[in-house]
Amino acid sequence: MTHYPMTWDLDVIYPGGSSSAAFLEELAGMERDIAALTGELAALAPNAVPDAGQLSAWTAAVQSILLRIRQSDSFVSCLQAQQMKDAAASGLNDRVKTMSAKFNAALTSFDEKLLRTDDAAWQSWLQSSDAAPVAFALNERREAAREKLPPEQEALAGELAVDGYHGWGDFYNTIVSRMRFEVTEENGETKGLSAGQMFNRLSNSNRAVREAAFKEWERGWGEQADLCADTLNRISGFRLKLYGKRGWDAILKEPLDMNRMSEATLNAMWSAVTEGKPKLVRYLERKAKLLGLDKLAWYDVHAPLGSTDKKISYDEAAALIKEQFGAFSPDLADFTEMAFKDAWIEAEDRSGKRPGGFCTAFPKSEQTRIFMTYSGTPDNVSTLAHELGHAYHQHVMNDLPPLAQEYAMNVAETASTFAEMIVADSALEAATERDEKLALLDEKLQNAAAFFMNIHARFLFENRFYEKRREGMVSQEELNKLMEEAQKEAFSGALGELHPHFWAAKLHFYLTDVPFYNFPYTFGYLFSGGIYAIAKKEGSSFADRYVALLRDTGLMTVEDLAEKHLGVRLDEPGFWREAVALLLEDVDAFVALTEA
Repeated sequence: MTHYPMTWDLDVIYPGGSSSAAFLEELAGMERDIAALTGELAALAPNAVPDAGQLSAWTAAVQSILLRIRQSDSFVSCLQAQQMKDAAASGLNDRVKTMSAKFNAALTSFDEKLLRTDDAAWQSWLQSSDAAPVAFALNERREAAREKLPPEQEALAGELAVDGYHGWGDFYNTIVSRMRFEVTEENGETKGLSAGQMFNRLSNSNRAVREAAFKEWERGWGEQADLCADTLNRISGFRLKLYGKRGWDAILKEPLDMNRMSEATLNAMWSAVTEGKPKLVRYLERKAKLLGLDKLAWYDVHAPLGSTDKKISYDEAAALIKEQFGAFSPDLADFTEMAFKDAWIEAEDRSGKRPGGFCTAFPKSEQTRIFMTYSGTPDNVSTLAHELGHAYHQHVMNDLPPLAQEYAMNVAETASTFAEMIVADSALEAATERDEKLALLDEKLQNAAAFFMNIHARFLFENRFYEKRREGMVSQEELNKLMEEAQKEAFSGALGELHPHFWAAKLHFYLTDVPFYNFPYTFGYLFSGGIYAIAKKEGSSFADRYVALLRDTGLMTVEDLAEKHLGVRLDEPGFWREAVALLLEDVDAFVALTEA
């Protein structure tokens, strides 16, 4: 079996880590280019209309800087994730954030210049070779500019956000880096774990271990809840004040715009999910019975069943994923082999790492990097497949102009979830033993519970939190109550013990670049489920259509994307109901397999 590195190679991007001279040179070059672009935009006389040549030159500069900004942000994110106490990386992060604020100020000025162009000249320029490949993104920017503050006010808000809004988001990382959790092993030894290491224990096959880990998890986050509450309140307060200044009343306006989807689509999706929940409750109730419980606790939902207690080595996981990807697309399998072989993945289980997993793009280098903590669980294998799906999505878009690569989070989650489904279904089809089938069905249904219930709880919590935040600061006690109420509703009362401090523990609530980092996951899960059904019918011939769909994700709304490539309407419940029904078919198989 091939042996793959478990730590990533960042030196091939910028050698030297947080002391990289090459990276400092990259930052200096960007700073010069941002200053030059800012000066060129400012040089246009007030109320003067830019000509086609100016529009083309500015667009080229914007795309060049955008490529490097994304790369720089990814590099710093990787440095901070691999070692949360890297002070030099924190300094670089601040510099990149400051630079991003200056670039965003330039973009605001750029957008205002787009808005100055009269409609006839605008449409004519969009037909040019300079603009046509990114016409959708340019039109999107021009229309968004109509709904924002004057450029100088938007620029000021962005500049103040570095030490305010984004500063609070970064402070959350400081909180997490200080946390230590204590566990007692079977031999009586007590040891301290980081948040990332502790999180993996919450899905241990031994309920006593899970329960003890969960109590320690709640204790740890409870101790930090006052700091987390302050942080969350400040982040949301900034958003609400800025929305108010822009005249935006709807809390969901920004996240929906960012995800290029309508509220009608969001409502149709959640409606179909809610209709399907009774069947998922049936699965949760049967799982509780199998575990000898009246009701599942929060930490039981992802408890493994069947024969999944065995550890899967990293190399075994790589072989498994490559084989199953290859059955769908040889190109996807070849890409995956390259990612493993060339050390694009940080998987080592060690202290000091950030919890969670992610995939981030280095578009200038046409590479990606995947971060996770691999400890040999089936969930780890799913995470690995998920992040490789993200990486492949970026891979097939590398040759597109930078503005055409800016796809939204909801469609980003489509490729990742699709990759998970390939691995899960291929493994299930190959399974011959009852315990193995049970374990795999359970793992698939755990995903359904996560996307239909856990994510819905986050969405409900965040909606209600923002409404309360309009009235003033929300205490940690109120946050706990909102979280528990959301979990009760989202899980249809199927859980006995809840996770009141989930709002503190979940990084996604503190990300300042993306508000409402929740519903896009459910969108991606269901959308990919619909795509996967088509792929199963069409076989290997669908691989090319799949790539074509992924390449269009930065060039149209999700409604147009679905209509063009799948022939379906997303703002109506039909597609979503079919996707929910398809993804819950496994409940019947699970119940039949576990009948006494």
